[in-house]
Amino acid sequence: MQTHYPVIIVGGGQSGLSMSYCLKEKAIEHLIFEKHTIAHAWKEKRWDTFCLVTPNWQCQLPGYPYNGVDPHGFMQKDAIVDYVKSYAASFDPPIREGVEVLKVRQHDDRFELTTSIGVFTADQVVIAAGSYHLPKIPSLRERFPDTIQQLHASEYRNPQSLPNHVLVIGTGQSGCQIAEDLHLAGKTVHLSVGSAPRTPRRYRGKDVVDWLDQMGYYDLSIDDHPQKETVRSKANHYVTGRDGGREIDLRHFALEGMHLYGRLKTVNGTTIEFETNLKQNLDRADAVSESIKKTIDTFIEKNQIEASIEPSYHPVWEPVEESGMLDCQNIEAIIWCTGYRSDFRWIEVPVFDGKGYPGHERGVTPIWGFYFLGLPWLYTWGSGRFSGIARDAQYLADYIAARKRVSQDSAWSVVNEFLLGS
Repeated sequence: MQTHYPVIIVGGGQSGLSMSYCLKEKAIEHLIFEKHTIAHAWKEKRWDTFCLVTPNWQCQLPGYPYNGVDPHGFMQKDAIVDYVKSYAASFDPPIREGVEVLKVRQHDDRFELTTSIGVFTADQVVIAAGSYHLPKIPSLRERFPDTIQQLHASEYRNPQSLPNHVLVIGTGQSGCQIAEDLHLAGKTVHLSVGSAPRTPRRYRGKDVVDWLDQMGYYDLSIDDHPQKETVRSKANHYVTGRDGGREIDLRHFALEGMHLYGRLKTVNGTTIEFETNLKQNLDRADAVSESIKKTIDTFIEKNQIEASIEPSYHPVWEPVEESGMLDCQNIEAIIWCTGYRSDFRWIEVPVFDGKGYPGHERGVTPIWGFYFLGLPWLYTWGSGRFSGIARDAQYLADYIAARKRVSQDSAWSVVNEFLLGS
């Protein structure tokens, strides 16, 4: 069994597959290790009605742009799985599924990877395992009564699997969409609202994503971003692609009977306490949405673009008196929509900072031949998404090819010196 490869890719999701495609184009031999199966996370870690929040035309995996009949629609879960699987089938990547990489370390002039099927070595390694590894649930969960079912967003599948009274904690994209899913199914939903911003879905005749693309936002690099020091850790704007796409205004949910609270504070006995910052969080989310509209307005005016005019936004609901308490007896289940944390402890290569984030420049680490791909804002907004992975993968493929040539040239130089010396 071959155990040494010029390049090994860890992770067979869209990032690892994209890297493989670009290396195949350059005829660079490589191998992918995938812990589960192709498209596993899309299939097993999303709920039944999950769909993309960006239009289908942004699905631009290298060599495999979206070519369906609904470019301005939003792919649902099963279609996303099919898209990733059909991408892999289109170029037959050298992938070994069901193989876990347990350790990566430097060994002499190469890298050594300890896997569930043995030890492999490589001249260069690309870590394409994403950054959403472990569900992030606060220790506060231990203070809730045992009678309340608790699950992370990655474990939620559908409203039918849960009782009637549900507390959703967190209002990032997952939290808002799961709350809506439960709400539309007739569940009694209590929602703890955090500080995540929101965005309009459509504005002045176009999807906001179309405007941002036209404005060059998706080409903006992390180094040129005005919030480059913090943007990687910020929550995504909440919006949905459900039913053809629409914005999420939590105030509308409140009008329809959803119970909104501020950020979760603590649990005392059978009483759940929330911070009294609901209005502040709703207002902040609205302010971000309005600022996006103003940026689009400025772009339209500057470029003299004809576009429809829309009325100003007015809040449809305000919390009259914030309820900071909720009795646990009124809750039967809790969904923690509190994100994930990275877990790179299996990588014993010295590239990480004090917070466990790899130091890199466009995915290229200070360690020769060691790379990362698919991290959020690795280079642009689309780095961890279908829209921008092609640019990042091609960049790394060029880098890998150049370093491969340098290694070969160095090897021939040593051989020549030996021959001339003899």
